[in-house]
Amino acid sequence: MSLGIAFKGPEGIVLAADSRVTLTAEMQRGEEKMVFPATFDNATKLLHITGQDYIGVVTYGLGAIGQQESRTAHSFLPELEGEFVKGAVPRLSVREFAERFSECFMRQWINKMQKDYSGPDMVFLVGGFDQDAIYGRVYKIEIPRNPAPEEQTPNQFGVIWGGQLEYTTRLIKGFDPQLPSIAQGFLKLTDEQKTALQQHLEGILSAPIPYPFLPLQDCVDLSVFLIRTTMDIQTWIVGVRGVGGAIDVATITRTEGFKPVQQKAIVGRGR
Repeated sequence: MSLGIAFKGPEGIVLAADSRVTLTAEMQRGEEKMVFPATFDNATKLLHITGQDYIGVVTYGLGAIGQQESRTAHSFLPELEGEFVKGAVPRLSVREFAERFSECFMRQWINKMQKDYSGPDMVFLVGGFDQDAIYGRVYKIEIPRNPAPEEQTPNQFGVIWGGQLEYTTRLIKGFDPQLPSIAQGFLKLTDEQKTALQQHLEGILSAPIPYPFLPLQDCVDLSVFLIRTTMDIQTWIVGVRGVGGAIDVATITRTEGFKPVQQKAIVGRGR
């Protein structure tokens, strides 16, 4: 599941993600099949392509591509960097980068995944700065169902998040993302009434955060807070604990480009 965040602020973009990958495996115990979840807390979901210094990516959703030999998004970086080096201009626009990035992952998907796949998408939030642009841009890519990059909040600032999003949505919007659908079923609302209810609730319950005035440090702090809060509440709940491990964070600004704020490192352990 995981939780990925792209925060478009007035001073730059913040990308943040947890490090947990959740897998499920079926095991035969006698005549009974049992499903066992397993979590690994050292996945890298914050991605950066060498040579494209004003763009970064966070991923969430499906953790790996491949039926027999599964590979995480991060493991494809060598192939991706090779693709971007071949014939690439010194600096791509964020949209051009997102389009090339999506094409690369769609090729991997077609080669490695079964055609009747029905699970979650592998989702990417691509954030960065075009040359000479005052403000950053964020695009969303969903592999395989919606590979065309879709710009998020093109004319405003704010937080974009995805993955195991219920607690972040409650904190930012003021209600659980399932609430409009629950109300629709209970009150027999039409789709139009459901949409109107959702917009009304967001208007009166959303956290009054002045996004256009937040310094970059506040954007970093809020992004970390949202991921950390999800991790903490999952300590006590019964359900999928899909967010965990280290929180990787980077900023992207028009002057300094991609700059890691905190990133886990590979370390040895003492005896």
